[in-house]
Amino acid sequence: MAADKLPFGSKRDIRILLVGEAGVGKTSIILSLVNDKFPEKVPVRVEDTYMPTDVTPEKAPTHIIDFSFSEQTEETLFEEILRANVICIVYAIDFQESIDRITGYWLPAVRQCLGDDHKTPVILVGNKSDVQENTSMEQLLPVMNQYQEVETCIECSAKNLKNISEVFYYAQKAVLHPTAPLYVPEEKELTAACQRALTRVFKICDQDNDGRLNDAEINQFQRRCFNAPLQAQALEDVKEVVRKNTTEGVIDDGLTLKGFLFLHTLFIQRGRHETTWTVLRKFGYNDNLDLSKDYLFPLLKVPAACTAELTHQGHHFLQTILEKYDEDKDGHLSPTELGNLFSTCPIMPWGPDVNNAVATNAQGWISYCGFHAQWTLTTLLDLPRTMEYLAYLGYVHADDNQLSALNVTRERHIDMEKKQTSRNVLQCSVIGLKGSGKTSFLQAHLGRNLQYQATLEKEHLPLYTINTVSVYGQDRYLVLHEVETGPDGSLSQADVACDVACFMYDVCNPKSFEYCSRVFKEYFSELDVPCLFVAGKADRQEVRQDDALQPADFCSEFRLLPPQYFSCADTVSKDVYIKLLTMAAFPGLKRLVHAMVLKEPESWLSDVQRCCHLPSPISLPAVTSVFSRYAWLL
Repeated sequence: MAADKLPFGSKRDIRILLVGEAGVGKTSIILSLVNDKFPEKVPVRVEDTYMPTDVTPEKAPTHIIDFSFSEQTEETLFEEILRANVICIVYAIDFQESIDRITGYWLPAVRQCLGDDHKTPVILVGNKSDVQENTSMEQLLPVMNQYQEVETCIECSAKNLKNISEVFYYAQKAVLHPTAPLYVPEEKELTAACQRALTRVFKICDQDNDGRLNDAEINQFQRRCFNAPLQAQALEDVKEVVRKNTTEGVIDDGLTLKGFLFLHTLFIQRGRHETTWTVLRKFGYNDNLDLSKDYLFPLLKVPAACTAELTHQGHHFLQTILEKYDEDKDGHLSPTELGNLFSTCPIMPWGPDVNNAVATNAQGWISYCGFHAQWTLTTLLDLPRTMEYLAYLGYVHADDNQLSALNVTRERHIDMEKKQTSRNVLQCSVIGLKGSGKTSFLQAHLGRNLQYQATLEKEHLPLYTINTVSVYGQDRYLVLHEVETGPDGSLSQADVACDVACFMYDVCNPKSFEYCSRVFKEYFSELDVPCLFVAGKADRQEVRQDDALQPADFCSEFRLLPPQYFSCADTVSKDVYIKLLTMAAFPGLKRLVHAMVLKEPESWLSDVQRCCHLPSPISLPAVTSVFSRYAWLL
């Protein structure tokens, strides 16, 4: 149908089909338009006519199709109806049978082909107004009321060129600015879908969330939709019209939602459908008043070895809407505030597990930092969802779509070559036997000890947590992913393709470490992924592990950092998370770091001395003191 043929933002080729009884003047109308004069000889029909953008009233490329039963069949008619964007049923004002056939054949034929609820607009065109003084409008008014697909009726004369260009203007307008999705003539009000769409537009433009559009907000809306603000007097005139025609349309000199909807009702009633459609299309709506796929999902390719992150513009937008909907300004979003924030979206983007994936307050309300972190995690794991919800929430920037809110990182092998990463979001796979403390480790990343964790519902504990960690004065996001291994202990490619791996074992379970050592040797021993072994439940009595090598000896054997003891029974230490993020941020430094800890021979020291221009004799403390300054060289 016409409404589905072209996506948001596309140039629209309009296909106009002219049908009607023989002799009503279909071909004459087309030739009069093309030649700007009435043809002396009129063929039975003309071939398809193309009108370029510069000669059509709506500046849209247009194809005009002339149908005639003299040369064509009903099968051809139905094929053309299916292809048409708009159908003009032409009748002769002085030929009553041609008028009767509008409801006797043509409109039923269109419905037979497209269905009773089709969206293809129909224009009734009364030709030969030059030979009939009386109008046919009153006779056709009941037809327009009965058939909602009929957009309008216009009388013209191909002979004296009266209203010929207007016929095609209305046909184009019916396609580009259809009435049916916006307005119910019988009830003289906007459709429910139109009201929902305009309500979303209003909420997005109400930047201070006070339920009114002040002058600055109205003018920002005008610039976004029409590229120019309203003059001060014009703005006052608009508000005065609203005041006179509806109660509570203007409150405290601000335009309310009621007033905003009234204005668009008025535009449509006065035939200015294009004004409302311009607004709706600027905010992403297609002809069915659905947000178009092009608007929700602009094309962004992320290569396999890269990830997507939010840019400064993206985080700035999130901060803006946080401050807009945090009514009590306490730095957290209550369930009501969160619901209001997502009121422009069809559904909430997250389930109840979100409160256990990011930082919250003691009541479980998401903090500003947690809100930014959750969208950072969503962007990493489900980029289309981030683009979709940025669109729902009304993101707009210089590029006029969501792409300025997103950045694609460079490939991981480049990070390895440069010995540091430019990524702001780093992924850590947490690997270990069930019961080794992985879930508690993830929750401790949010600053939660075991006592707090005991209050959480287990079914709402996610496999991911995310929080910021500061390394060398810079905050980056560390994403912890609790890896669920297969029945045979196998890992997926995604589990291995991380920035750092954390192997978690239980110090009081003698069989816990063997699993970690086996997985490390099978998947990570030959990779460049930094690895850290973490001894969980360190507040308990440590037992000997049932493995060929004890954890410390194993790490020494494979030139890894010694096991890091960790417990969240009481106070949660951030040290292990800082180590993980440091190793992920500087992947090329892992051998140097390991050598420093394990006191390797002095061969590596000479390399450090040469790179960092350190004086002789060189010592480990000297290397450590310049580590952060010279990390990019090492």
